[in-house]
Amino acid sequence: MITHAADLIEFASDAALAVDVDGKIVAWNAPAQRLLGYTPSEAIGRCCGDVLQATLPGGEPLCHPDCDILRSFRNCIPYGVPSCRLRHRSGKWVMTSIASVAMSERARRLYANKVMAVVFIRDGATATPVPQHNTLQVFTLGGFGIVVGGHSVDIGKWKRKHAVTLLKYLITQLDRPVHRERLIDCLWPDVDEKQGWGRLKVTMYYLRRELRANGISDDAVKTIDNAYLLRRDAIWVDTHVFERFVSEGQELQQQGQWNDALRHYNEAQHLYQGDYLEEETFSDWCAEERERLHELYLELLARTAECHAELDQYAEAVHICRKALVFDPCRENLHCALMEYLVKDGRPDSALAQYRHCQEVLAREFGAEPLHETQRLYQQILNGGDSAQVSGQGRN
Repeated sequence: MITHAADLIEFASDAALAVDVDGKIVAWNAPAQRLLGYTPSEAIGRCCGDVLQATLPGGEPLCHPDCDILRSFRNCIPYGVPSCRLRHRSGKWVMTSIASVAMSERARRLYANKVMAVVFIRDGATATPVPQHNTLQVFTLGGFGIVVGGHSVDIGKWKRKHAVTLLKYLITQLDRPVHRERLIDCLWPDVDEKQGWGRLKVTMYYLRRELRANGISDDAVKTIDNAYLLRRDAIWVDTHVFERFVSEGQELQQQGQWNDALRHYNEAQHLYQGDYLEEETFSDWCAEERERLHELYLELLARTAECHAELDQYAEAVHICRKALVFDPCRENLHCALMEYLVKDGRPDSALAQYRHCQEVLAREFGAEPLHETQRLYQQILNGGDSAQVSGQGRN
């Protein structure tokens, strides 16, 4: 039943591929190979996002968990992107445009769900009008960016820079009314209430106008008495999807479904491109949320390492722990976990060296010694304890 779609792709003049309901590539033609460098055997069977690695011109990831493209395909709606970058097999970026054919429910039944959509990729960007009435997609992890209908909105060109800050603040308080006094204090802390209220009305008008110009309805930002509220149902935010994947991964891990948990954790890691609104380093209004998400990310990495260890993938567990320690070198429980995984990977000398490194970091940063449990783990390894003996010694 996949034959007709495969024929369509094979004889297309543009690069083309087909994806199934799981977002995996089921067909890949010769022009796609010439454009992106992957042979059919290298591309077919992989998730389309892992192969294409598409980003918008503004740097926002187009391929990501819960991406707009696959959600559209699942609703039998085609999706087009006039300008995006795809990753060539060699690592270089290729500027392209994307068009698609989304299969109807009837067509999917004919193909037994083996084909959900056919995607056409053309070298170079095209100029198309901005589609109307789209969901506002907001990326906050690793730098702020907004996307509407496959278009990156160039907020750098907004003439009123306070409108960007206002949008960020409302996103941080999503679905909660924010009184105008709080917004004025955030945006213009040195002006009186009357002057601040005038500025806020002008800035809100400008923000709504820019969103409307990109196909977002005026009622996405509601006025409630003397407060403003950004509606949750009018916006897609990367942090919500990140937290959902972490939560679902935790449930799967508790059920002992290590591989499924890893898939969710890996999707969450893909979304975490950096700290929350990292360009707002000195802004108090988002500092608490930044710290909360940072802690959740470190917990995610620790849990990812645990799943790898349960599958006897100790080298991967070691890699993840080291990645986490780059973000927080003083996290002693991660040093302990890394020591255990190194022993189980047959590298006790590296585990002892890791303890000494942990000792140096704690002494330099806090003037403190490692905890008793960590020292006991070190002694256990020093005395030649095997992997079974050292397991769990430093993470009680």
